[in-house]
Amino acid sequence: MSAASRLVLGDSGLFDPRAPLTASGNLRRRTVVDRIVRAIATAAALFAVAMLVIVVYGVFVRGVSSLSLSFAFRNPQGLAGGGIFNYLLGTIEVVTLGAVIALPIGVLTGLYLTEFAGPRSRVAGFLKLALDVMQGLPTIVVGLFIYGLIVIPQHVQSGFAASIALAIVMVPLMARASQEVLLLVPGSLREAADALGVNRWRTVLTVILPSAVGGIATGAILAIARAAGETAPVLILDSIYNPSQTTLDIFHGVPTVPMLIFTSVELPIPEAVARAWGAALLLMLMILIANIGARLWLARTRTKMAR
Repeated sequence: MSAASRLVLGDSGLFDPRAPLTASGNLRRRTVVDRIVRAIATAAALFAVAMLVIVVYGVFVRGVSSLSLSFAFRNPQGLAGGGIFNYLLGTIEVVTLGAVIALPIGVLTGLYLTEFAGPRSRVAGFLKLALDVMQGLPTIVVGLFIYGLIVIPQHVQSGFAASIALAIVMVPLMARASQEVLLLVPGSLREAADALGVNRWRTVLTVILPSAVGGIATGAILAIARAAGETAPVLILDSIYNPSQTTLDIFHGVPTVPMLIFTSVELPIPEAVARAWGAALLLMLMILIANIGARLWLARTRTKMAR
């Protein structure tokens, strides 16, 4: 028996909890591996942040010269003149309709998974699998599906078809966010409602949802910010429109900011390229502000619910 074993086992051969622990070769190897893994993880995180900073800086440098009040509140004039007001309005229309469709579905799905489905429910397992598949589904595939479902039978591209596609993109994000926030609601609230004999649906409406409304709203903001920058579904479903006209008819072509960027950035006109960079910067700033605000709101909600 080695000296280290005698220290741990003691003179009688039994385990001695008062014996000092000594570093072995295995412990030293695990410490080295732990430090290596920590260094790799830290380097990966710094690399991701550096990529974000480079992208933001590049777009800011190229697009800041185009930003002004007239740029945001005037319609375009030709291929290179004017602003992007109708494109901003069209993006708001398409994304808002998509959110109106996706928000109830996502919240109700999260409620079913957390409040009504049992731990061994096959339906819940299938639903979780479907949400995971939808979340990883390429958006261009979603666009092709809606193209065959809506655009081909109607023989017209429209903002409505793009909204349906964006709703499909937002549903899994909203469902997962709702599920995560609802799981943070203290179980004591549910137990108290059950002890008072309150029906489950009334408990959900009057106790669970009010406690989680901040987190659900945060998830909705994150999902909307994700959908606002999608280009593939809009390119397939809503690429035919009048670029110089403001329209509120969602059932026909609606100009959107991603389409403006896509169609302008390769034009052989410096002013058009500058306008595309300005639109990209404005869209990126809107998404960044929405994401930062949502994260702060979610952190505040989690702190509030943890008390």
